[in-house]
Amino acid sequence: MKTRVLALATATVLFAGIAQAQDDYTAPRTEWGQPDLQGVWNFSSVIPMERPAFFGDKKTLTNEEIAALVAQTEQGLEALNNIGVGGYNSFWFETGESGDNRTSLIMYPEDGQIPERQEGVPVQVGGLGPDEPGDRPVRMVVGGIAKDGPEDRGLSERCIVGFNSGPPMFPSLYNNNVQIIQSKDTAVIFTEMIHDARIVPLDSDASLTDDIRLWTGDSRGYWDGDTLVVETRNFNSFTQSFGVYGTAEEKLLTERFTRTGPYAVEYEFTVEDPATFQDKITVMIPMSKVDGQLYEYACHEGNYGMVNILRGERMTEMREAENSQ
Repeated sequence: MKTRVLALATATVLFAGIAQAQDDYTAPRTEWGQPDLQGVWNFSSVIPMERPAFFGDKKTLTNEEIAALVAQTEQGLEALNNIGVGGYNSFWFETGESGDNRTSLIMYPEDGQIPERQEGVPVQVGGLGPDEPGDRPVRMVVGGIAKDGPEDRGLSERCIVGFNSGPPMFPSLYNNNVQIIQSKDTAVIFTEMIHDARIVPLDSDASLTDDIRLWTGDSRGYWDGDTLVVETRNFNSFTQSFGVYGTAEEKLLTERFTRTGPYAVEYEFTVEDPATFQDKITVMIPMSKVDGQLYEYACHEGNYGMVNILRGERMTEMREAENSQ
């Protein structure tokens, strides 16, 4: 199943090409003369983050290889839809229509893989399956280690950090939308997932002092030609650095937003975290213009979903105790 889903994750996007860059494109300007990045953008992509092993050292695919994957894609979708009630089927998947023929979103390292980790780096995988053994703090975004209290659940279940909103943003099953709003000296990056608005000052490089730590870090931006560059530091220690690894406490995240066509923005980010990884990571994700608006994804800490998770576990414990008597 995993192989078929990865095939789906590569094949579907390859035929669309809506958000391909135009070499001769000149971005429109705001009233302040800055490149206009404003609007709602979708960063869905079915290209896998890391290059699947069966691609070997291939960075891109040929048309013949794409055609072979299409057949696997159809089989994978059918198998997924036949799993039954209890999870998401493919109807809910936001697979996107923008992309290219790359075999991984990771551009660096060259092998398309997350680099080697430093010794002793914590790993929390999480997921929609059974709880994963571990200790608090829970840094995973989905899943948990127990159901004794909300602190045992993942950050997106607690509605603290969205599972795809970052920063950095990266494609997931759904809600892969972001709205960018600009003023002369500020950019706002407003993600759909957990409706988080990151306010990025563009007129000052005065970062926060080291003792102030935030869930989504402290973002400061500037223009590099036609590219909006956003550097984020001062993450707290309660989120992962990248993927399932480490903590973000020493992470420097550099994001680059470049408008490459009337309906396209190239979103590139680099993670530098020597406390977690032995090398940097650079990812590029094409984003496509959305003719619509964002609606509030009203996820808040302490919502009824969390209450019901904990209540359900207490009922399970009570019944197990009764049956053991």
